Amino acid sequence: MYTHSVSLYLAAVLIWGSTWFAIRFQLGIVAEEVSLVYRFALAAVILLLFCLLTGRPLKYSRVQHGYMALLGLFLFSTNYLVFYWATGLLTSGIIALLFSTVILLNIVNGALFLGSRVSARVVIGAAIGIGGIATVFWSEVSAVDASADTWRGLWMCLGATWLASVGNIISARNQRAGMPVIQTNAWGMSYGAAIMFVYALFSGVPFNFDPAPAYTVSLLYLALFGSILAFGSYLTLVGRIGADRAAYAAVLFPVIALGLSTLFEDYQWTPRAGFGFLLVLLGNYVVLGKSR
Repeated sequence: MYTHSVSLYLAAVLIWGSTWFAIRFQLGIVAEEVSLVYRFALAAVILLLFCLLTGRPLKYSRVQHGYMALLGLFLFSTNYLVFYWATGLLTSGIIALLFSTVILLNIVNGALFLGSRVSARVVIGAAIGIGGIATVFWSEVSAVDASADTWRGLWMCLGATWLASVGNIISARNQRAGMPVIQTNAWGMSYGAAIMFVYALFSGVPFNFDPAPAYTVSLLYLALFGSILAFGSYLTLVGRIGADRAAYAAVLFPVIALGLSTLFEDYQWTPRAGFGFLLVLLGNYVVLGKSR
């Protein structure tokens, strides 16, 4: 069980850490909400076909579909759209720092909505990890100005992070109620794609497609790996070890992204960034290490 949980954790961290790179190729010709429709609709179709081929049940009650629709609303649509909007107002380092606060939000929301116990160990580890991310991106953090656009971007990121946190808690609640991750993700992504489709229609953006290989390949990667495999691994982990501890993966995403940037974009590590990376690892050990 422990080895399997480690595998799920590593899968989520490595895949989502790389999606930061892939998302760049989604921005441009196709509107963000339309790209999200394509991404989650494709992922949902693949998952639903997988369920049919493997004989997994897909019939659920109205109440269960209501919770799966909420999962789609909070985790597979609106949170991503708000983050996309924020990318035009903030640097990637600031966004990474703000999203890492999801671990603290999961602690609070888990206590409020699920009655989960607040672990001092997780709180301390989260604080260390978030401090590490702030240290890694210190040059961007220290350069933040107080303009209206910056404040709007900050509130957008915090709002999107809260939406993602609520989605985590809904998934934990569904698993407690005996609802399997694969099927709830399949329906949740279907609802998420539908929500984005309706929003795109009302916003009047064109449903175009970028035929460039970079857009198509990144879309396939985000649907297959970033949506199906990463969310499947992560949300299974949420059910096993809790939404608070699983959320520490969000602290490691930007570190993986920087590793890829080192390989492909000639990112230069500084002593301060290296120290921040060590803090992230220490926080990870505190949160996920076995208690003595």
